[in-house]
Amino acid sequence: MPEQTFRYAACGGMNTVIGLTIYFICYQYVFKGENFDTGFYVLKPHNAALFVSFCINFVIGFILMKFVVFVDSNLRGRIQLFRYFVSFSVNLVLNYFLLKLFVEVLIMNALLAQFITTCIVVTVSYLSQKHFSFKVKADTITD
Repeated sequence: MPEQTFRYAACGGMNTVIGLTIYFICYQYVFKGENFDTGFYVLKPHNAALFVSFCINFVIGFILMKFVVFVDSNLRGRIQLFRYFVSFSVNLVLNYFLLKLFVEVLIMNALLAQFITTCIVVTVSYLSQKHFSFKVKADTITD
C-alpha cells in the first residue's frame, strides 16, 4: 500500500470516527431525535446532526490532509483550502441526499444510514482530494 494511501486511511479513519461520534452525540443528546428550528428553516434531527458534524470535520480534515497526507502538494495553501472547501461541499451534498434517501425514503435507522453513507462519501472524498484539492502541479517545462 502506498504511504499516501496509508496516511489517508489513518487520518481519514480518525476523522470519520470523530465525525460519526459527533453525529451520534448530536443526534441522540443535543437534538434528541427532534426537529431543530433555526428560526428560518426547520432541520430534521439527522440533518442537523450532519451539519454540526461536517462543520467540525471540515477544520480537522483540512489540517490532517494538508499537513499529514498530501504534504507533496505544491499548490498554495489558500488554493488548497478553496479546493478542499469545494470538494467538502460536494461531499456534504452527497451525504445529505444519501442520508435523506436512506432515512426518509427507505425508512432506515439514521445511525446505520449515516454509517453506510460515510463509506460511500469517503471513497469519493479520497479521489477528489488526491486529484483536485491537493494534487501535485506539474512543473512547467521551459525550452
